[in-house]
Amino acid sequence: MITLKVCPGTETGHVFTYDDFDIPVNKIDALKKSLSRMEKAGKIVRLSKGQFYKPENTEFGLLQPSEYQIVKDLLEEKNKIIGYITGMGIYSKLGLTTQVSNTIQIGTNMDRKPRKRGKYNIRFIRQKNIITKDNIFLLQVLDTVRFIKRIPDADVNTSCKRIISIFRDFSEEEKTAIAKYALKYNPGTKALAGAILEHISEGRISDRLYYSINPATTFDFQISIETLPNKQRWRIS
Repeated sequence: MITLKVCPGTETGHVFTYDDFDIPVNKIDALKKSLSRMEKAGKIVRLSKGQFYKPENTEFGLLQPSEYQIVKDLLEEKNKIIGYITGMGIYSKLGLTTQVSNTIQIGTNMDRKPRKRGKYNIRFIRQKNIITKDNIFLLQVLDTVRFIKRIPDADVNTSCKRIISIFRDFSEEEKTAIAKYALKYNPGTKALAGAILEHISEGRISDRLYYSINPATTFDFQISIETLPNKQRWRIS
């Protein structure tokens, strides 16, 4: 009799693989045939090779699994965090865009090649900071600073104002941490993150970022002085 480590057959939207079934090796072929029959009957959907999910049927059609479910095996390995979701999914959650995309972007400490999973394109960006459960949100916010000009269907000044408001909500400890993490980003991210931190903070939390940037470099973000009053000090246009 086939038993499950989890209950993929009853949890809608839960992506599962053959490894989620607690069966002996000699029953794997029977399992594959069983899942194939369930797929043909429309009870489950194949996401990619060896990956399935039970869709939720709504008045608007079948719901896709969440981004996390689609790439969860790429985010954690042996109970260790190795990646985090960033890009469009985060822009949307932070209120920076209303667009949706079939591309899922993952921040990771390793160089990895793009891949396809069902209809989804998975892209990886290199994160130089060590990734932990506690710093993922700060890294996601820094990624929005880094790619602020690439956020689709969004005005840069509107995006900057929203990011400033997110920075304001950070505790002093979180602001100090984000200044430290920003040091491992590219110069443009250092400049914009540093300018925002300086704009909203009373202390000298952004000094290390300021002095880490080449004084001859300028950064074309097309941000107005009304949005970021101290932008000239950071050589931001």
